[in-house]
Amino acid sequence: MEMRDIVAQLKSLEIEMSKSFLVHFILNSLPFEYRPFKISYNTYKEKWSVNELLTMCVQEEVRLNQERIESAHLVIQEKKPSKKRLLKLKETNEK
Repeated sequence: MEMRDIVAQLKSLEIEMSKSFLVHFILNSLPFEYRPFKISYNTYKEKWSVNELLTMCVQEEVRLNQERIESAHLVIQEKKPSKKRLLKLKETNEK
């Protein structure tokens, strides 16, 4: 969406940007997670318009969000053994 806004601002300054350049610029600005998406785009014979690319990016973002695995880390802190327990362990080891 930001790219489309930038193009609109450039148009208001009478600076034209080709649609194919804009599509490639958007593709190159995508994060690493979109790498398979970029490869897939490059294998298509048919090239997408900016609107088609944005639609596909939104679909890819939804897919990536569904794939993310949520995880939680569990930390357990052991209690220090009491003096009684240490003495008991010591007695057990001496036997």
